[in-house]
Amino acid sequence: MTAEKTDEYDLIVLGGGPVGENVADRAVQGGLTAIIVESELVGGECSYWACMPSKALLRSAQALRAARHVGGAAEAVTGELDVAAVFARRDSFTSNWSDDGQVRWLESAHIDLARGHGRLTGEREVTVTDADGTERVLHARHAVAISTGSDAVVPPIDGLAESAPWTSREATSAKELPESLAVIGGGVVAVEMATAYAALGSTVTLVARGGLLGGMEPFAGERVAAGLKELGVDVRLSTGTSSVRRDEEGVRVELSDGSTVTVSEVLVATGRSPRSDDIGLETVGLEPGKWIAVDDTLRVPGVDWLYAVGDVNGRVLLTHQGKYQARAAGDVIAARALGGEVDDAPWGRHVATADHAAAPQVTFSIPEVASVGLTEKAAQDAGLPIRVVDYDLGWVAGAGLYEDGFAGQARLVIDTERDVVVGATFVGPEVAELVQTATLAVVGEVPIARLWHAVPAYPTISEVWLRLLEGYGRESA
Repeated sequence: MTAEKTDEYDLIVLGGGPVGENVADRAVQGGLTAIIVESELVGGECSYWACMPSKALLRSAQALRAARHVGGAAEAVTGELDVAAVFARRDSFTSNWSDDGQVRWLESAHIDLARGHGRLTGEREVTVTDADGTERVLHARHAVAISTGSDAVVPPIDGLAESAPWTSREATSAKELPESLAVIGGGVVAVEMATAYAALGSTVTLVARGGLLGGMEPFAGERVAAGLKELGVDVRLSTGTSSVRRDEEGVRVELSDGSTVTVSEVLVATGRSPRSDDIGLETVGLEPGKWIAVDDTLRVPGVDWLYAVGDVNGRVLLTHQGKYQARAAGDVIAARALGGEVDDAPWGRHVATADHAAAPQVTFSIPEVASVGLTEKAAQDAGLPIRVVDYDLGWVAGAGLYEDGFAGQARLVIDTERDVVVGATFVGPEVAELVQTATLAVVGEVPIARLWHAVPAYPTISEVWLRLLEGYGRESA
């Protein structure tokens, strides 16, 4: 089809999620012009089908649980969760799946928007095809940034694809509560959605080929598994899924141990794949459907005008880490375009150094898991001389005040040669707010001797830092 018109910008961004928005915003603040190409809702996966709706679904149950675990408040709680109200609150955080507010923000930030599917069709060229097939050709004076994100993987389990399984999108946008739900997977999405739906009243079965939360400290998965069981979840670990069939009676899930679970819906949460299979990567010699390798300035090696930012590069599949990458990418694109100084040394303004060993993460399960940096195993695999310090969070005075019977665990991984924290994990109720302090310690490479002077307020859960340092001091003596 003949192109309707051709437009030129300094920067073209494929993908209008939070990552793409931040790339464009930083570039515009740096003095460039930018346009975002988006085929769905501006605001992306996080705003409508991931971070925001999932945490909204989880929060009501967390608040109710917290009240029930404090004497005096527990006696005042007489009702159960109002599922319709929880869903309505969830909908408010997605703006009822309307991106009008996000589009207004783009306008206020002086970022243009092209609706449609964008593909690379030449050097610094993107062709946008809208819903009615009309094409618009965009040219970039300086750079194209791919921020198209990732999709849920549906593994090749016999009958699964044909059984209309839920992915994270359906789980976070469901309008009705299923009577029963099978969750296939053991990662963050699987754990969080099993938690949410069990708390809302569904009968939940979670099936994982291995343990839970692989890649984190083992005690995190163990405590979360126990928490799920307390919620009534039937947790099947080290168990595969052989086949899935949907019929008039529901969804029949056959497991590798020979047992069968029949449920109303099945959620597959077994990982993510890059959304890169139809964006023209072959025009620059890259393989469609693969993660796009980049350097620490998020530029594609060998293609000096092309950047890949966020999930699509496969570095760290977390929204906040993608936005961190986006700030570096937008700034460096502007610097290179305008002949400015490029600060690309480790921890410089134009690099995403934290991706390698300082990315924080929170799993909003019951109990929560908050972590940053290296686990004990990852540090050992990296050849670091380490000491691990553990502490029972329930022994911290502030934790006992926060919740009756508070149970949890904290761990620091310390590089004994440099005497700095390289990893931290906290498991327990509402520990999410502990992770930023740990992130500052890891990123800042704050010496243990200096951390002793960061006195935690008493009585707070943060006092665990003092107890961990005391443990390290005793072990080091």
